[in-house]
Amino acid sequence: MGRSVLLQLARDSIEEVLQASRAIDKTTLLNEHPLLNTKISTTVNIYIDNKLRGTSSTKNGSLTLIEDIILNAKKSAFEDKNFTPLSTSQYLECEVEILLNTDDGIINEKDPAILKTTTYSLESELNS
Repeated sequence: MGRSVLLQLARDSIEEVLQASRAIDKTTLLNEHPLLNTKISTTVNIYIDNKLRGTSSTKNGSLTLIEDIILNAKKSAFEDKNFTPLSTSQYLECEVEILLNTDDGIINEKDPAILKTTTYSLESELNS
């Protein structure tokens, strides 16, 4: 099962900083997913070994969902004053959680660590 658009957006936002490049095509995402243009406040939490590693929230809902997730993902990874900025190796081991603060309550989803979801087998590589 693939990663949700919101979790992929959060991961892409962090990767942009780690790779010092712009990878997010906001126009295409907004065309494909118009709900990303809705104003919703979010929280992005980062966990390593089930321990909080960074967090960032917006409360006022003045940004669109796409902008809010991008902002909070980058802040939780690199600007949380309680932690040093996330390294690439930590990024590969981290879980990302998004909480949406909707009128109907909080909706959340969590993405497992990349290293836990990637399957690599040296044996299958050698046999191919």
